[in-house]
Amino acid sequence: MTKCFFRALMVFIVVFGVIGVASSRDLSGRVIDAETRAAIGGATLTVGDHAIITDDAGRFDIKEAVGVLRVRSPGYSRKEIGPNELGKSPIEIRLTPFLPKALYLSFYGIGSTALRNAALRLIREAQLNAVVIDVKGDRGLVAYRSSVPLAAAIGAQRIITIPNLPGLLQTLHQDGLYTIARIVVFKDDPLASARPDLAVRRLDGGIFRDREGLRWVDPTRREVWDYNIAIAVEAAKAGFDEIQFDYLRFPDSKEIRLPVPNTQETRVKAITEFIDAARTRLVPYNVFLAVDVFGYICWNLDDTHIGQRLEDILPRVDYLSPMLYPSGFQFGIPGYRNPVAHIYEIVHRSLERIRVRTHVSPRRIRPWLQAFRDYAFDRRQFGAYEIRQQIRAAEDFGTDGWMLWNPRNVYSDQGLVAKTAAACW
Repeated sequence: MTKCFFRALMVFIVVFGVIGVASSRDLSGRVIDAETRAAIGGATLTVGDHAIITDDAGRFDIKEAVGVLRVRSPGYSRKEIGPNELGKSPIEIRLTPFLPKALYLSFYGIGSTALRNAALRLIREAQLNAVVIDVKGDRGLVAYRSSVPLAAAIGAQRIITIPNLPGLLQTLHQDGLYTIARIVVFKDDPLASARPDLAVRRLDGGIFRDREGLRWVDPTRREVWDYNIAIAVEAAKAGFDEIQFDYLRFPDSKEIRLPVPNTQETRVKAITEFIDAARTRLVPYNVFLAVDVFGYICWNLDDTHIGQRLEDILPRVDYLSPMLYPSGFQFGIPGYRNPVAHIYEIVHRSLERIRVRTHVSPRRIRPWLQAFRDYAFDRRQFGAYEIRQQIRAAEDFGTDGWMLWNPRNVYSDQGLVAKTAAACW
């Protein structure tokens, strides 16, 4: 009994300190680039559920810090520093530059041994370093065994393609890969089916279905927000480096009815308040936060009738991920009517529009690029030339890497592995 008592007392003292609370200390210092030693302004430092942002000189000051210090900044790898590693204030925290170059694996792709292994093999051979994985896919199914009660209740767990999510992430991280959890938010057929009260309605009162026949849920409903944010929190806890929200928008149809006025103000408010709520819940996990947007969001000054307005979204996220597929620019851009004949210009000029409008660093942007056959113009295959033109445009602009999208998850080394200069350019 005495030995047990003293053992428990020692554990108590080590963990909580002799006064019964976790030991704390004041911290100050700078966050800098590990290679150039330049200050990193706007870096996020997280202690528990509190986040602190560095000033333009990379300086920070934290009162009564307890436990692990977590640090991140767009364009760099995340870092965790234990209490015993911190040293005396002021401290210098060095972040290592990192630009993700990713392939996408869908809900079914990650569960297919053939597709997954082929993608990971190409990542190794082509010297890529990241993967985007569907955690909640386009049809509203959740890929892993979730503890969020609503996921099972609505049938979103009827197919599990990732039986061991922490194990998968551990393997990917051991291979040096940056992992991105894609979560499809408001396009959610299972939730809209099980909960018609949450479904988007047509003007005649019937349940809205998109071009694929899938139902959507109301982006203004807090219950919908909570469900998707709970999944994001599980993904962050499992070890993903980044949470990426897709279909974070209203359906691109004017023939829908909402329980509130369907105005630009209402739509933008729903999207931005969702991001704010998600960011707050994700603070303790020091995970990067990204949002996918239509390519035309770079050009349209309004919300494109879907709630996505550039100036409202970008300040709230670490990364903006515009879908700059040339085939998606059906109406072209100023000066370029045929996007697939001017691939470099479509990507580069769209990125420039973001910079002109928001004045943010290119490191806050990581675009989706097209790795599938054109469907809007001349039906060309996107091979080495087309893929390389997109990558070159992104890299010339200085984005935080890029991501290749192929819905079938079938990729080749075309445009990735340079055999000769002629093959690339």
